[in-house]
Amino acid sequence: MSRARQHGYDVTVRWTGAASGGTTAYKTYARDTEATAAGKTAALPGSADPAFLGDAARWNPEELLVAALSQCHMLSYLALCSLRKVVVTSYEDAASGTMDETGGAGAFTEVVLRPVVTVAEAHMAETATRLHGPASESCFIAASVNFPVRHEPEIRVAGR
Repeated sequence: MSRARQHGYDVTVRWTGAASGGTTAYKTYARDTEATAAGKTAALPGSADPAFLGDAARWNPEELLVAALSQCHMLSYLALCSLRKVVVTSYEDAASGTMDETGGAGAFTEVVLRPVVTVAEAHMAETATRLHGPASESCFIAASVNFPVRHEPEIRVAGR
């Protein structure tokens, strides 16, 4: 029987919008935040979604969730491709998430990943397509959410 491994992730999120006068009024306080972690080269500037009076130039939690799902899938996928001798030369995902808001609360209903993957040779394309299923199953973030994460991959062959 294999022993479970546990991993920890420590992040500090600080509200940086207090200089605007604090939370004296709902519509006027700044939603600016900053996420940091030991050893990281830069802080991640955050805010609320503009629909909730946040700064559109900063990352919001909803975008970060979609990005985390996309990045996790990509990393799982690339690992599987390397193990199956599928040479990926390019990977880009135009991911999107849908959140429904009702009565002041919201919940994601789905995320759709649309990776465009380029492989080195034509005979790799079928396996490259098939590996998106196992990559999804091994993605830690996708396994942690309670909504569907769908995949609409496009596989290309380099030089074509």
